[in-house]
Amino acid sequence: MKLQQLKYIVEVVNHNLNVSATAENLYTSQPGISKQVRLLEDELGVQIFERSGKHLTQITPAGEDIVRISREILSRVESIKAVAGEHTNPEAGTLNISTTHTQARYALPDVIKGFTKRYPKVSLHMHQGTPSQMSESVAKGTANFAIATEALHLYQDVVMLPCYHWNRSIVVTQDHPLAKKRDNITIEDLAAYSLVTYVFGFTGRSQLDHAFNKAGLTPRIVFTATDADVIKTYVRMGIGVGVIASMAIDEEMDKDLVVIDASHIFGSSTTSIGFRKGTFLRSYMFDFMERFAPHLTRPVVEQAIALKNNDEIQEMFKDIELPVR
Repeated sequence: MKLQQLKYIVEVVNHNLNVSATAENLYTSQPGISKQVRLLEDELGVQIFERSGKHLTQITPAGEDIVRISREILSRVESIKAVAGEHTNPEAGTLNISTTHTQARYALPDVIKGFTKRYPKVSLHMHQGTPSQMSESVAKGTANFAIATEALHLYQDVVMLPCYHWNRSIVVTQDHPLAKKRDNITIEDLAAYSLVTYVFGFTGRSQLDHAFNKAGLTPRIVFTATDADVIKTYVRMGIGVGVIASMAIDEEMDKDLVVIDASHIFGSSTTSIGFRKGTFLRSYMFDFMERFAPHLTRPVVEQAIALKNNDEIQEMFKDIELPVR
């Protein structure tokens, strides 16, 4: 059994059983990967993949367990490399962050500016995606951190640390009727208008749906997007009333819009930062987390890592006052 073989089967699964795409991604040959997978199966005495002719069709039950353990082994190998890097060159390395547009555009710029200035030898990469894509990237090890608000149930094998609370604002054009009623807008008022907001599963959208459901109302959502700036563009076009994260308001660029606080209508959401269980965290990774959420000091993070699951972590943080953005 070779580490290369374990890497091949994991990457084949990562590429939806497409051996050609796997070979292209790993800069090797398709026959070479197929041969090594067969050799591993012969050595283990079980099939990892089911086949139809030359094509892999699905992963077997035994294969599921083998791939899961292989991921853990490869993760530990990466941790060994990280330990070595921490001792030989502690301020050099890579940091991959998976997050949403709102976080990337509004919450992270100052953090990243300070971080890159402090660690010029760390190569930082940001990837934007859906909650499922973010959780998958952390699980696969292609991202060191996921910064997310929604769908925390997707992060079962990830240590999720609460960072801050945030709420929503209503944005309308200056001639919109709600602009004149800004001090006492109710959810019934919102229900009377077409809404422009986030795609379900993005940036706290579930709190909007929950508020309407609780009031026995159905929101008239006519346009959704993952990008707050796109939402604001369509508000300006008169498509509807915008509901976006308050942090996504730019006082200078959005001065043509009327911004109305909606914290009395919608419950707050919590943004968390997560990393795969068993990950060896480099010193600069601890520093990044503390820059993003100052209460996440290294001792606090290490204490959270020692807990069994995310329910215990949430319990640990319930007495810590998180900042509000």
